[in-house]
Amino acid sequence: MIALRRFPDLWRRLDVTVRDLPLGALLFAVSFLPALQRHGTQLGGVPDRPFDAGAAVAAALECLPLALRRRWPFLCLALVSIGFAADQLRGYHLVEGTSLLFALVSTGLHLQLRRRAAALLFTAAYVALAVALYRTGTDEPVSEFVTFYLLLAFGWGMGAWLRAGRLAEEERRRRLAEDTRAAERTRIARELHDVVTHHVTAMVVQAEAARYLTAAPDRLDQALTAVTDTGRRAITDLRHLLDLLNPDHGTGSDHGAVSDHEARTPAVGRLLTLVEQTRRAGQPVEFAEEGTPAASTGSADLVAYRVVQEALTNALKYAHGSRTSVQVQHGTKEITVEVSTDGSGSPTGSPGGSGRGLAGLRERVDVLGGDFTAHPRTGGGFVVRARIPAGSGL
Repeated sequence: MIALRRFPDLWRRLDVTVRDLPLGALLFAVSFLPALQRHGTQLGGVPDRPFDAGAAVAAALECLPLALRRRWPFLCLALVSIGFAADQLRGYHLVEGTSLLFALVSTGLHLQLRRRAAALLFTAAYVALAVALYRTGTDEPVSEFVTFYLLLAFGWGMGAWLRAGRLAEEERRRRLAEDTRAAERTRIARELHDVVTHHVTAMVVQAEAARYLTAAPDRLDQALTAVTDTGRRAITDLRHLLDLLNPDHGTGSDHGAVSDHEARTPAVGRLLTLVEQTRRAGQPVEFAEEGTPAASTGSADLVAYRVVQEALTNALKYAHGSRTSVQVQHGTKEITVEVSTDGSGSPTGSPGGSGRGLAGLRERVDVLGGDFTAHPRTGGGFVVRARIPAGSGL
């Protein structure tokens, strides 16, 4: 049973010529059956001839080259055509004449270069064969030769049609792969922006504050401890991101355990940790959460976390020390997030800001079918709002 299961894999590993040989070998073997002799393709009126050594050679030329139909399609067609011409001119009329149609379909499908020249060359060879058969003095009408040529042209056209479909499918897959890679690069860029920007911003703010605490060793120690904790959290998040990109990353160490723990942390715990980290960086943050998170939120939970993270990062960068309010409301079908800051709280309010993070958040929320707004607040300050449908997946 195991050998039978492995047979398809072993078969696919064989050379393509070996895999194409059975068809030609089967047709060649059929030529030796007396009941099928002189009952094949008959073009022209050459009298039937008994099966002899010449018939075996013609049958071999018509059948065995089919093993080359994918590797060297034009060579296959040339050899099969020679065998077919010998078959018809000698009057064997073998059933192996159908091999010519197989060769034409394969040539139309697999021939890569000089396809038009190959078609013209085959047409010229067919015309020469038709003239030779017509000169035998039989009563075969010209229309029979034309009809048979149209049948052969149909075989070539069928192969060309299959080739066009295969090329179109390959192009579709290539574009799909490119779009998938582009989307994945965009997703990775967003994750890197969200993770690195927030933690590094907090570390910069904390380090700047520590410069003025040299006269207060206790507070200086707390500030440096906060910088260290933030750096460790940044490393943990980056390791988690690397684990997503490469499942084998961190194998054999305890790095994966930390990342898995972070991934299993409930949404409430992660938001509280995020808020507490921002507070340690010197930003007064008020946090309020209503409702109970749904059992299954899909990607909404992560997107809500990123919205709060980006808004708090902007508050640290552009409105450091200003009061910031974070409100999260869990509904049965959606998560609502609102982060407001008394200061500008937005990169658009600073000459050095790009707004890239907010644009990325808007795309994240739009993908889930939600709403996202980020704008200055009436009377001063900045507010970020997001309505994120729960239970959706990216």
